[in-house]
Amino acid sequence: MTFFPAHALPKLRASKFVQAVIASTFVSGLSLAPIGASAQVQSKGYNLPLSLAVEAAQESLRACEANGYKVSVAVVDTAGEMRAFVKGDHSTVHTKTTSFRKAYTVATLGPIFAFDALGVFTEKVRTTPNASALASLPDVILLAGGVAIRARGEIVAAIGVGGAPGGDKDEVCAQAGLAKIKDRLPN
Repeated sequence: MTFFPAHALPKLRASKFVQAVIASTFVSGLSLAPIGASAQVQSKGYNLPLSLAVEAAQESLRACEANGYKVSVAVVDTAGEMRAFVKGDHSTVHTKTTSFRKAYTVATLGPIFAFDALGVFTEKVRTTPNASALASLPDVILLAGGVAIRARGEIVAAIGVGGAPGGDKDEVCAQAGLAKIKDRLPN
């Protein structure tokens, strides 16, 4: 415990008050500052319409259900934001995460590494020493089951499917979803 002489208390109280005002001003300023961890927002270029994202997700789900697979499907844009999600009847809880991560990986890394199918990329990086570094990135997953949606020659979104007995089967379902909307995407 610290003791102060009586004549120092008014100065101490003033300095504590000033410190409190400075601290509260600093904290208030933080709430106005942009946060670096916030998601990117696509501000130009083609934006996949919600109606096409939903249609692609539903067709991917339908293709998997026709084969008896209980899956979930996510459509993610290049900013890493989910545009559409469908969870099939009786699909397990982890399929939400895997479908998102597959779509996210294609949508965000596909433009950098020039791939349209996650299965192809996964095979390519399987033997490289960088695979573990890529897999350690948040929301990146190196499992087949995602395909790119291209418009005007660029990846604008991706479809990810999770839950079939093998990523190759997930990817076939994602391809079916892409095929359903492909002719309505701008060239």
